[in-house]
Amino acid sequence: MRPAATLPERSLRLAHLAASVALSYPDESLPDRLPSLRQAVATLPDRLAAPLRQMLDYLATTAPSVTAAHYVDTFDLRRRCCLYLTYYTHGDTRRRGLALLRFREVYREAGLELIENELPDHLAVVLELSAAGHSRQAIELLVAHRPGLELLWQALDGLGSPYRHAVAVVRASLPPPGPADLAAARLLADEGPPAEQVGLAPAPVALGMPTVLGGGRR
Repeated sequence: MRPAATLPERSLRLAHLAASVALSYPDESLPDRLPSLRQAVATLPDRLAAPLRQMLDYLATTAPSVTAAHYVDTFDLRRRCCLYLTYYTHGDTRRRGLALLRFREVYREAGLELIENELPDHLAVVLELSAAGHSRQAIELLVAHRPGLELLWQALDGLGSPYRHAVAVVRASLPPPGPADLAAARLLADEGPPAEQVGLAPAPVALGMPTVLGGGRR
């Protein structure tokens, strides 16, 4: 699949929207969203639509209780499958708070409202930023955290998780990873993120964007 620079803006936004919903916690509102997502995905080039169809097929044909349990087991209980991008680069250290401020600034500059109960570096939230018409800013954030994204995809692919399809679309929307990105991902896989424990949790924040399909994140 081609990198973002050669994708039409509309295709990029729709692909990121579908991936955002797929990577959100599968709450009770998800079944109602799937038909409109399928319609949107059907308009995409097949190189984007094919993995998203596989992701949506899984969500549509799997019992909600099974889907929810798999989501929690995958993203809440496995360090290599964390959806919070700054965790990979900063772990639970003081520097993570500063990194989160960068995300907040990007959302504020884009004129998007921050609401409670969600951190701004959640992958699904960053993808919503793109879907809301700010793809350039979202891609800059994703590229800046490329090693973590690479490790996430590798971990999901190794597990055979259906969520690998959604992350594969995100990867395909970015410029190809360079040697430094891949080396950093290998180092993360070997050593994990920084482990300084400071007992300081950043204040939860989230995006409220009524113009895109939302979803609960965990």
